[in-house]
Amino acid sequence: MKIIADANIPFVRQCFSSVGDVELIPGRQITPDTVRDADILLVRSVTKVDSHLLAGSSISFVGTATIGFDHIDIDYLAEKKIGFASAPGSNANSVAEYIIAAILNIAEKYDITLGGKSVGIIGVGNVGSAVEKKCAALGMTPCLNDPPLQRQTNDPKYLPIEKLFDCDFVTLHTPLAFEGIDKTFHLADETFFKSLKAGCVLLNTSRGAVNDTEALKSAIKFGKLKATVLDVWENEPDIDTDLLDIVDIATPHIAGYSTDGKTAGMIMIYNAACKYFDLKPEFDINSFLPDPLVPKLTIDSSQADQQSALLDAVTKIYDIKQDDSRTRLLINLPTGKKCALFTQLRKEYPVRREFQNTQIVLQNSSAKLIEKLSGIGFKVTNE
Repeated sequence: MKIIADANIPFVRQCFSSVGDVELIPGRQITPDTVRDADILLVRSVTKVDSHLLAGSSISFVGTATIGFDHIDIDYLAEKKIGFASAPGSNANSVAEYIIAAILNIAEKYDITLGGKSVGIIGVGNVGSAVEKKCAALGMTPCLNDPPLQRQTNDPKYLPIEKLFDCDFVTLHTPLAFEGIDKTFHLADETFFKSLKAGCVLLNTSRGAVNDTEALKSAIKFGKLKATVLDVWENEPDIDTDLLDIVDIATPHIAGYSTDGKTAGMIMIYNAACKYFDLKPEFDINSFLPDPLVPKLTIDSSQADQQSALLDAVTKIYDIKQDDSRTRLLINLPTGKKCALFTQLRKEYPVRREFQNTQIVLQNSSAKLIEKLSGIGFKVTNE
């Protein structure tokens, strides 16, 4: 079988070699001509998979190594009886760790004590649920909004969005829907920002178009928001650099790009493809994951408060400021170079392992700090 795969899916050639011949192509360069005689198409979020791409091709299976699939025309695939798989939950922990790193950095910048602060989580699927648990471990109070889940469960913990407007932090984790009762396109519009508590911190790691860019820029410029963290942008890769220039933390759509998360997504669609074609899988995630960059970390917390100790531990594993610095290189670039660099930052993203791969040895620590570090994902022992 011939397999066309986004070159940005880690280990995809090595893994899918057990299924067929793999040709790697940058996701934005996958065209009708490149897939015409292929049997399997493997993508990430930058490739729109629809009738325009697939009509006249021999594709019989599509896999996206992402949790979202708003870039896939599911109805078209069903109509043409093309198999499909996504990777729900594969990078949820990666995104949640990104959120924790961002919150701790913003708290340091603005001297915010996180204990007792409220965090509104809009969208409580795999990612939002992971964010909820980790924020609770920091001593924050999660407030949840997810209309589809509320209708399915009738659980009172899912609040109307208006109940989240008074939260100290608001973080967006919804899919992108352009119509319907659960439309999320420009969910965060002018009315949304005017409704938020003054001094709120906004984070978006879902899809760029969940924010109305102009409304967000106004909210920042007029001081409605204390801080803004953006990993996703409207019109990627041609992002609004005026907005980039005024947010506190900016990254190039890499929140879910831990090596663990990307590899897990690849393995999920690999297993699905093997099942679809009635093949026995030859690999699992442990076939590809590298050794941890920081397998062990010793922290003496006697001279630091707990929040500082948490930030110190997180930064040694994932320094979000480095991603921010690289992203700001986009400012003042002409459109062509800006788009090319945005894509390059994603394609050449460095290895980032998740907290769970690091054993922390704490000196002079309290049980509470151990609980917090464990709660955000580290393995912890007390010396």
